[in-house]
Amino acid sequence: MSSAALDVPALAAGREAPRARAAFRPRLPLGRLALRAGALGLGLLLWHLAASLKLDLGLVTFRNVPTPLDVARAAAALAQSPKLGAHVGASLARVLSGFLAALAAGVVLGLAVGRSAVARDVLLPPLEVLRPIPAVAWIPLAILMFPSSELSMVFITFTGALFPILLNTIHGAEGVSPRLVASARSLGAGQGAILREVVVPSAAPSIVTGAAIGMGTAWFCLVTAEMISGQYGIGYFTWESYTLQNYDDIVVGMLLIGLLGMASSAAVRALGSLAMPWTRAGIRT
Repeated sequence: MSSAALDVPALAAGREAPRARAAFRPRLPLGRLALRAGALGLGLLLWHLAASLKLDLGLVTFRNVPTPLDVARAAAALAQSPKLGAHVGASLARVLSGFLAALAAGVVLGLAVGRSAVARDVLLPPLEVLRPIPAVAWIPLAILMFPSSELSMVFITFTGALFPILLNTIHGAEGVSPRLVASARSLGAGQGAILREVVVPSAAPSIVTGAAIGMGTAWFCLVTAEMISGQYGIGYFTWESYTLQNYDDIVVGMLLIGLLGMASSAAVRALGSLAMPWTRAGIRT
């Protein structure tokens, strides 16, 4: 079956045309950008005042919390140290390995569960049992299962990224319009062509959303694993700073984790947008 015979965007154009303009999102005006910058600046100011005054609120104390200026100095020192490249490189390698494995497994399992009643009955119950288990609970078993701590940390990252991708893929596969599937069948498409040219493009926005969320949870789980069994990595650096009472470096490590997580999630969304030109054109399948 040729791709010309089964054009998913063309099939969906009539149904989605009224919402085409809504897909074009203009850039934020200067007023909103200024408001966001002001909110960030206010947060830094409150942090500076609380840390400088050694504020003690009873339940929360800022007596040992460094000021933003102290953190900036520590960040500048770390940027000039060769340790930064080793820690960031180790964490990035673990995150990418676990995330890519989770992306492949989550998409395959999600499409199967979302489109097959038999796969749902066989695969979904054990997956639902495993899903609520936190990453910390997996660490002792991962150490026993894998011959190296490196593989165990990649596995922890994999478990963190898997379930957001899996659940979003299931949601996307279940939400495919029956009209599109019926139209494809009427044009002579088989199961493989329907999956490739209808189901996957229709589920792609949900898959990308799950991948972006999964990237964030992958960082969360990796840092937890590195704090316990790592020798290099941002999580290890943060925990080591705490044990050595380098409080400035603790906040540097936290901010570095946040920036890397934000940047990697944004990269996933950007790559997903490039892979889905029909969504940028205002046509959603």
